[in-house]
Amino acid sequence: MASIADLKSTATQVRRDIVRMVHWVDSDQSGHPGGSLGCTDVVTALYFHSMKHDVHFSMDGKQEDLFFLSNGHISPLYYSVLARAGYFEVKELASFRKINTRLQGHPTTHEHLPGVRIASGSLGQGLSVAVGAALTKKLNQDPHLVFSLHGDGELQEGQIWEAVMFASHNKVDNLISIVDLNGQQIDGPTSKVLSLGNLRSKFEAFDWTVLDMDGNDMDSVVAVLDKAKSKTGNGKPICILMKTEMGKGVDFMEGRHEWHGIAPSDEQLAKALAQLPETLGDY
Repeated sequence: MASIADLKSTATQVRRDIVRMVHWVDSDQSGHPGGSLGCTDVVTALYFHSMKHDVHFSMDGKQEDLFFLSNGHISPLYYSVLARAGYFEVKELASFRKINTRLQGHPTTHEHLPGVRIASGSLGQGLSVAVGAALTKKLNQDPHLVFSLHGDGELQEGQIWEAVMFASHNKVDNLISIVDLNGQQIDGPTSKVLSLGNLRSKFEAFDWTVLDMDGNDMDSVVAVLDKAKSKTGNGKPICILMKTEMGKGVDFMEGRHEWHGIAPSDEQLAKALAQLPETLGDY
C-alpha cells in the first residue's frame, strides 16, 4: 500500500502524462484535460491504495475489486493510471487517440485494452453497469467491492437516478460511487446549465450513505475512501460527493469550463509541464 507521499508523486506524474497525451491532438482542439486533471488524485488513490485488483486482467473480475469509469471522456487519466499500475506498458500512452490503436478518446472493450470492462462514451450508463456488477458479486458471494466515478454534469441523465433507486431497493451495499463535483460541464457551470441542487439530500432521499471528500487533497481522498470501505456491508450503497477543481495542477486551466474539451498548444504545454515535475519518468 503506497504512502501519501508516494501517491502524491504518482499523481503528479499522471497529470504530466495527461497534458502530454492530450497535447498531440491540439490541431483539431479535441481531448479532455480539465476533468482528467481534477480527478487524478482519487483514481490514483483507488488503484494504488484502496482497491484489491489484479493487473493480470480478466474481464469477469472475480475475487477482486472493480472500477467503472462512467465519465469516459477523462480517458487520458484512466489510461495513465492503468499503465502506471502495470496493466500495459507505459510507452503505449504515446498512441493516445491515434488511428488503429487501443487508446481511443473514449474507452471501449473491443480494443481489448487490459483494465477496461465497459465502453463509456455515453454519459449516464456507468452507474447501471456498476450496480449490476456489484449485485452479481453479492449473488456469487464474492466479498469484493465495486467502485464507479461520475461527472456532476452526468447526473443530469435520467438513467443515473433509475440506477440510484435500484441500488438502494436491492441493498447493493458493496458499491461505492464517486461524483466529481467540479461544477463545470462542456457548456458552462452546472449551476447555469441545469442546477443539481442539493445532491446530499437527493442521495439520502434514495437511502444512500453519503460522504464528502476534498478530491484534490490526497489526505482527504485516502481517509474518505477508507471510511467508505468501512461502511460497506451495512445495507446501503455509498455515494462520495467529491469536490474538485477542473484542471487541477495547471494554473491556467483551473476552474475554467472550456478546458473540459480542448487541448493545450505547444506554448501552453510547456507552461503546464513546468508546473508538473517528472517523478516516475516520462513515456
